[in-house]
Amino acid sequence: MTALRRCLAALLAPVVLAGCQTGAQTGPLTGATVPQASVLADAPHPAGTRAHGPFVAAANPLAVEAGMRVLRRGGSAVDAAVAIQAVLGLVEPQSSGLGGGAFLMAYDAGTGAITAYDGRETAPASATPELFYEDGKPLGFVDAILSGRSTGAPGAVAMLAMAQKDHGKLPWRDLFGDAERLARDGFVVSPRLAGMINGNAPQAKTPAATAYFTRPDGRRYQAGDLLKNPAYADTVARLAKDGPGVFYGGAIGRDIAAAVAEGPRPGGLTEADIAAYRPLRRDAICRPYRIYVVCVPPPPSSGLSLLQFLGMAEQTPDLTKGAESPEAWVAFGRLQRLMYADRDRYVGDADFVGVPIAGLLDPDYMASRAALAPNLNGPASPGRPTGSPPRGEDRTAEPGGTTHFVVVDAEGDAVSMTTTVESLFGSGRMADGFFLNNQLTDFSFTPTENGHPAANAVAAGKRPRSSMTPVLILDRQGNLVGAVGSPGGSSILAYVAKALIGVIDWNLSMAEAVALPNLVVRGSMVGADTEQMAPDIRDALGRAGMTLRPNATETSGLHGAIWRDGRWDGGADPRREGVAVSEVR
Repeated sequence: MTALRRCLAALLAPVVLAGCQTGAQTGPLTGATVPQASVLADAPHPAGTRAHGPFVAAANPLAVEAGMRVLRRGGSAVDAAVAIQAVLGLVEPQSSGLGGGAFLMAYDAGTGAITAYDGRETAPASATPELFYEDGKPLGFVDAILSGRSTGAPGAVAMLAMAQKDHGKLPWRDLFGDAERLARDGFVVSPRLAGMINGNAPQAKTPAATAYFTRPDGRRYQAGDLLKNPAYADTVARLAKDGPGVFYGGAIGRDIAAAVAEGPRPGGLTEADIAAYRPLRRDAICRPYRIYVVCVPPPPSSGLSLLQFLGMAEQTPDLTKGAESPEAWVAFGRLQRLMYADRDRYVGDADFVGVPIAGLLDPDYMASRAALAPNLNGPASPGRPTGSPPRGEDRTAEPGGTTHFVVVDAEGDAVSMTTTVESLFGSGRMADGFFLNNQLTDFSFTPTENGHPAANAVAAGKRPRSSMTPVLILDRQGNLVGAVGSPGGSSILAYVAKALIGVIDWNLSMAEAVALPNLVVRGSMVGADTEQMAPDIRDALGRAGMTLRPNATETSGLHGAIWRDGRWDGGADPRREGVAVSEVR
């Protein structure tokens, strides 16, 4: 058996397992008792049925085609991910880019191993818990976003370089051609990008963004216009030729630091901070759900909260009643309140604070939390899982400017990657043709409560907590059967949970599951695709203390697939401009 399959076999037996490894070890993760037993075979799927590609689902057709071209040339899933990110950073700059960060889940079909790559940004060495204070008071949120203080050391490029070194088949230099061509020759502005360029986001109105998004005739770019970005073309050409070193220890890093140091409210990120950035290989956290095994990145991702939700869902029969059941939607909302209450109190960068992973995922604890759901008609209080230290209340605001994509190559290796600049167009500052992140505003602005530190308080070198939760789905033999993820700020967990419930519990296709109405219930905040909800479901939610209003956060951009009947059942969220393309024969 491979290490992953041995780990799964132990997880599915009624024992407690410590240090379950599914990738390179960066610290012990404690497994949880699972009240059922199973025998895992090490044999692959029957001949011809193993999940394989080429398959790509992403938020822009130009990025999808760039990824497919890499796969057609014999490139790996990670090779394609590099090309996809390079194009997305150009054609969807409101969501992700070279100046941001990401989490990548990589599946190796040959060994069954899963590696979680952490490309989350880090706070500069000068950062203190009062980073976003001025005159003894927290900054206004928009002021913080637009300041240089909001930008952390970018991680996406370094993380992709690490993953590509581990899993790549093609030379790094051959993965940026589409991005360079589109930037130099121009690409057609999509309706979604045009809406962001001409919308109300303050980051689209900064001097840098205004200069970029204004045509020579003085009007802003509209859908259908051809937009060129020669600075971005030069940047990806340098990245291709010189590798990531030019980004972290060369001219690009200097330009990032210079943009951060500009007023108003210059930031403390330096060339040295950027050069010191290191991506991390981490152990994935995998837990059974129904007949599958769901794998997510560990903290600072909030993936363990999704696993907690699924563990509670298994104790909630109403959830199995289907997509048209008011009882199922009420249960879905109530479990979210419990999940978010614990996430907001206990999850942070586990390299800096103790995160009670084992306690949150303990079956008895999840059952005790699920038992609260039937009588929960308002915000939930956090529980006290085993190993949880006293924590202050979290005051993190988390708007979304994020994207997700899925890739499977011909060998069956796969990538599920969520990537972001945090808010729309990040901080609104630019360097060398790309936007800089405002990721540090994902920290809690208030560092303590009653003397207890918030798990997600700012600290030098720390990575802010993230809702990004790229998912890989395995069968009970450890073989890949699916992947999914979404943008959406803190709503990501609700969006991904909806897709998993739709596909697994309600037996929908992936396209049907991602198109379901969204429901997000976090504390007293209730948001939904209200007009898409059936009247009886709206009424039932209202009676349960979840009166619907239109979703005020970034909407979903779910992309994913499930392997069924020897093919990929793929889905691209109709709320965005993405597509899912398969060439499986």
